[in-house]
Amino acid sequence: MSEDITKAKEIFKDKIREVRKPLLEAEDVAYMKALETSDSSAQTASINKKKALRDAPANSAITNADTITKLKAAWDTSVLGTNPYT
Repeated sequence: MSEDITKAKEIFKDKIREVRKPLLEAEDVAYMKALETSDSSAQTASINKKKALRDAPANSAITNADTITKLKAAWDTSVLGTNPYT
């Protein structure tokens, strides 16, 4: 049985999008709270976290993965949380 790494990458990116949706929604709430209290450092932190979440599917580790094992290891737990593939 051979691996279709191109298809696996698309499935992997779809999983990232699925996982990040509620994280982005929660971060929107955090940003609005920071905006209401004029907490500029919290606003900046929220903006940075949302950018990292939006950029997650474009991670170069995904693009460069040439095996399923490397692809699974490309899950960024610092941004997306627990790796569903381990």
